[in-house]
Amino acid sequence: MILIFQRLWQVNWAEQWQYRANLIMYLLYWLVSPIIHLAVWTSIANVNGSVSGLTANDFVTYYMLLLICDQLTSNITIHIFGYKIQDGSLSAELIKPIHPMLTNTLVNTIAFKAIMFLGFFPVWIILALIFRPDFSAVTWQGVLMAIPAILLGFFVNFLLSGAVTAVAFWTTRVYSINEFYFALFVLFSGQFVPLQLMPAVIHKIALFLPFHLQIYLPIQLIQNKLPPEEAIQSFVVGLGWLLVSIVLFNWVWRQGIKRYSAVGA
Repeated sequence: MILIFQRLWQVNWAEQWQYRANLIMYLLYWLVSPIIHLAVWTSIANVNGSVSGLTANDFVTYYMLLLICDQLTSNITIHIFGYKIQDGSLSAELIKPIHPMLTNTLVNTIAFKAIMFLGFFPVWIILALIFRPDFSAVTWQGVLMAIPAILLGFFVNFLLSGAVTAVAFWTTRVYSINEFYFALFVLFSGQFVPLQLMPAVIHKIALFLPFHLQIYLPIQLIQNKLPPEEAIQSFVVGLGWLLVSIVLFNWVWRQGIKRYSAVGA
């Protein structure tokens, strides 16, 4: 199995380098929204002194860390797999003795992220020089705590996105369904606004949904701003969602394969 993943990595790494313009477009897509939010909230905080206790530097550090966490936990499964179901090209992968999505698509996603970071890192450094965030609250202990949270957030998101993508076995409008899933993510993950600024009810609901695992949880852990009881609760919720996502993905995949007719293959 290790040799299989090694070969898949070599193929997907080489393939990703063939679409450099596409990678630049994805990079800009991922950067624009958080940078706008950063600029807006820091401007408001500078004028008012703070926003619900968050200073301009709090917003700068939050969104600078958000850029990193979002890069690490996001995925493009819908874009690299959805069309295969619709045009029938999935047939060639189904005859292989490996799971199409849990092997090739997973490795493709990781290769995509690795190359994206080559372009993302210098941009992040430039932004740090412009906004000059104070990362004094960040400790190695917080970073180490955030690593399992980031891995948990990535795999939960990957499996849930895989389940959404597999809905393409039933409908050609799977991209619209994915947009709805993404809208929920933006609202409840802390990407649009830090969750502590949301109404208390929305904040509590968000802590029981899987989306905060990708952004809010790792950022709070890195900054050592999460009470121990809330951190433990988030990890328990995350493990619960990991189990749910595994079961859901397997069920949707198995049911979808039964309906697959390879139209257009």
